[in-house]
Amino acid sequence: MDRSFVQAIMALPVSLLAALGLAWAGSQNGVSAFGLPLFGLCVAVSIGIQWLAFIPAYLLKTERFYDLTGSFTFLTLIILAIWLGPAPDTRSWVLAAAVAIWSVRLGSFLFLRIHSSGSDSRFDEIKQSFSRFLLAWTLQGLWVFFSLAAALAAMTSIRTEAFGIWGILGTLVWLFGFTFEVIADYQKSRFREQPENHDRFIRSGLWSLSRHPNYFGEIVLWTGIAIIAFPVLQGWQYVTLISPVFITLLLTRISGIPPLEKKADEKWGGQAGYEQYKAETPVLIPDLKKILE
Repeated sequence: MDRSFVQAIMALPVSLLAALGLAWAGSQNGVSAFGLPLFGLCVAVSIGIQWLAFIPAYLLKTERFYDLTGSFTFLTLIILAIWLGPAPDTRSWVLAAAVAIWSVRLGSFLFLRIHSSGSDSRFDEIKQSFSRFLLAWTLQGLWVFFSLAAALAAMTSIRTEAFGIWGILGTLVWLFGFTFEVIADYQKSRFREQPENHDRFIRSGLWSLSRHPNYFGEIVLWTGIAIIAFPVLQGWQYVTLISPVFITLLLTRISGIPPLEKKADEKWGGQAGYEQYKAETPVLIPDLKKILE
């Protein structure tokens, strides 16, 4: 039996059990819809959308709409929380707007990038395997749900609190992280558009402060969302604050930085300029001292 198939079969139930545990925790002190906890219903919708999208994706052996489906799922869950949850207050509207703005921006950015390049190298082998490709789509559903956990728990909670200092602080943190991510993505896109940079690595702008400033911005913005959500959480709902921790672990240990660093080392490793850049530039947290120099 193919090793990747065995790994996929083993990973699926573990991932789904983790989602069910989070769904139970986040549903405490939350509202219900159609006789089910609304928070828990969201995990089913999140994964269900991915499985539906997987069918044509696998038949056509394409990953072109993978990222776009992820963004659509974020928006769908936020709409469900607003529509079926308690009467939305300032906190709910701010959370919904923050997630919607981020998901539309990132989803369109990634879709246009893959549309321009024609494919995503991450899926070259995966999309040929039913089990591995299904796992990739399932994990995207879990990524959406885990990322949104704190926001969804706050939006579906029966408890309300004034927006207050926590809301303002979280919004400012989100704005900083979102702006950082957008600028980093823009700078890298402009860099890649220049023909002379085809085989070069970027080390200018925010990329001179961090080797992955876009990921730093993403971690910060999700931290801001968790801060906004925090005041209305109670009991087991505090487990949903795992959202920014999950994002951090995902980007720094699994699917973000590790494969990109490996790919960069294979391409530029040994070159004096690249080795100096790695030695002088932090992997994630920007070296703000460089700004003051």
